[in-house]
Amino acid sequence: MSNKESEKKGLYDTAKRIIDVILSIILLFIFSPIIIAVTIAIKLNSKGTILADTPERVGQFGKRFKMYKFRSMVKDAHILLRKDPRYKELYNAYKKGSYKLKNDPRITKVGKFIRKYSLDELPQFINVLKGEMSIVGPRAYYPDELTEQQKKYPYTKDAVKVVLSVKPGITGFWQVAGRSDINFDKRIQMDAEYAKRRSIFYDFWIILKTPWAMISGRGAL
Repeated sequence: MSNKESEKKGLYDTAKRIIDVILSIILLFIFSPIIIAVTIAIKLNSKGTILADTPERVGQFGKRFKMYKFRSMVKDAHILLRKDPRYKELYNAYKKGSYKLKNDPRITKVGKFIRKYSLDELPQFINVLKGEMSIVGPRAYYPDELTEQQKKYPYTKDAVKVVLSVKPGITGFWQVAGRSDINFDKRIQMDAEYAKRRSIFYDFWIILKTPWAMISGRGAL
């Protein structure tokens, strides 16, 4: 990388971080009534914590972190899927379906609603403030998901390296383009393309597209 390219990247990273912090604070304030309502609804609807007790995700440079999400499933849902014999067939379908499930029986009534409109993602603004995520970026993948999917799609290994060179985001190109309707191999390539061509204008284009993806619930699981 030349000095000019390095300087340009440094300016972009600084500007992106400033925008991330300012927007996260503003959006947490704007969404605070919804955050309170979702918190109460989750507590009244099912047993368990308010935030999802999910495995760590893989962040920038492969560093693992705890991603905050509102709990949309029954208590210990991820452990049940991987350890409970009753969910063996469901777990196999989960892995075959690029780590996505339709008609997942673990999802609660409140969970189905907040997942459809991406309200379960709101706590991730805290991850952004902590510097673990960005508002716009690639998906934050599970460690076992990356391992298994690269075995299934070995030609995606280079794309995975590119994706892990940047911070994961709350929203991103594949989310506004098709979200969960896209399989891993296509999704990781889209994430890699974003990582290669990212810019402040491109980020704002994705941010402007995000509300419609949330309202329409397109491709959400």
